[in-house]
Amino acid sequence: MSPYVFLIISISLFLGTSLTLFSNHWLLAWMGLEINTLAIIPMMTYPNHPRSTEAAIKYFLTQATASMLVMFAIIHNAWMTNQWTLFQMSNSTASVLMTLALAMKLGLAPFHFWVPEVTQGISLPSGMILLTWQKIAPTALLYQISPTLNMKVLITLAFLSTMLGGWGGLNQTHLRKILAYSSIAHMGWMIIIMMINPTLALLNLLIYIIATLTLFLMLNFVSVTKIKSLTNLWNKSAPMTTAILLTLLSLGGLPPLTGFMPKWLILQELVSHDNIIMATLMALSALLNLFFYMRIIYASTLTMFPTINNSKIQWPYPQTKTINIIPTLTIISSLLLPLTPLLTTLMY
Repeated sequence: MSPYVFLIISISLFLGTSLTLFSNHWLLAWMGLEINTLAIIPMMTYPNHPRSTEAAIKYFLTQATASMLVMFAIIHNAWMTNQWTLFQMSNSTASVLMTLALAMKLGLAPFHFWVPEVTQGISLPSGMILLTWQKIAPTALLYQISPTLNMKVLITLAFLSTMLGGWGGLNQTHLRKILAYSSIAHMGWMIIIMMINPTLALLNLLIYIIATLTLFLMLNFVSVTKIKSLTNLWNKSAPMTTAILLTLLSLGGLPPLTGFMPKWLILQELVSHDNIIMATLMALSALLNLFFYMRIIYASTLTMFPTINNSKIQWPYPQTKTINIIPTLTIISSLLLPLTPLLTTLMY
């Protein structure tokens, strides 16, 4: 891709998200979402391949449907309340419609079917942007309308997302699909707490983005897309394998890693608001996610797939990809649990 084209696309992505984040009017927020959607499509179709083209079309159709629902909810709310400002989503029907539309944009179950297919069809850098940056704008809208959300709808979306995100990833062999199902489950954790404690939902999103970003950068650096390829990584780069495994465990929410922090705080909030059954179900669904991360770890450290070349010595070649940011991100996504008291103090 030409650097000029890449620059224009990157600026458009940043502009779209910024417009949604800083707007106070529903039409401006909607325009931001549209710019975001249209900006990433050229990035998804590079390099040009039938699979990437198919993924881009699936993404466009889903996002266009969600945008139509967003606009319908905006117009319905304006018709009923005569308000166009973001904080005035006081009509219950409009609020439910907006929640469902943003759930479709985020890839929450039962609107999750596009996420694994699209992520699988595109390159690792495009998949990284899709599963991290593209989550920010819809989450910002949910955060701003959080007082008017319907808790029953949120619980349904969250429960389905965490369960289907866990079950769906169990039999996958492609790492991009596993990360897509992981994204569905994490969005479920975020949505369950959005009405009770929106700041905690943002903390959960931030930690998820950092961990997923770290994992995608490492997989892109070693050019690995399947579990089978990951099994041969330990004799090429043992430190990189260790970092990948740590980040996977953190994504799974295993203490004492960073990923345990949002899950712990969310369960604590649910229990304090007398949602004990939901907290139990969410904790059980986290075990499904942890299981398929453990499966990757088992395959990549305790077994070795049969290979044609059994030599442990790799042919030396110059590495063109940079790893400057990976060590910092790995530390952040693995070792922030002791800072939990500080973060809770800042949140409350």
